[in-house]
Amino acid sequence: MTLTPEDVRLVQTTFQQVRPHAEAAAGLFYDRLFALDPSLRPMFRGDMRTQGRHLMAALAFVTEGLSRPETILPAVRDLGRRHAGYGVQDGHYATVGGALLDTLAAFFGDAFTPEVREAWIRAYALLADEMMEAARAPAPVGGLR
Repeated sequence: MTLTPEDVRLVQTTFQQVRPHAEAAAGLFYDRLFALDPSLRPMFRGDMRTQGRHLMAALAFVTEGLSRPETILPAVRDLGRRHAGYGVQDGHYATVGGALLDTLAAFFGDAFTPEVREAWIRAYALLADEMMEAARAPAPVGGLR
């Protein structure tokens, strides 16, 4: 999946509008995620505020790096391998993507235009595909993934 410069611009500019409201956005995301699939709740054992900060930091990292994906993809792949160790399966990525889109739609309302939505869908697909592919790859020699 390749993002257009306009996709990158839309994702980056809209995420910058979310950043000042990171804690509320993360809370909304996890509420939506667990509503979509309550079976995911046990995967999150720690403090949800801390988890929300991790989520928003990861989103900041990847959205900022979308203009040069080669700089973020190694970290994205590593994240996919780590998530596999937590029990994340391919099907969970669709649920997470849905929760993310729902969160953005709730946050932006009418400003979450079809163009913005499609840009986020393409960006998320790029990242999720990389994570899933890395999670399925055999571990390199020496046991490290």
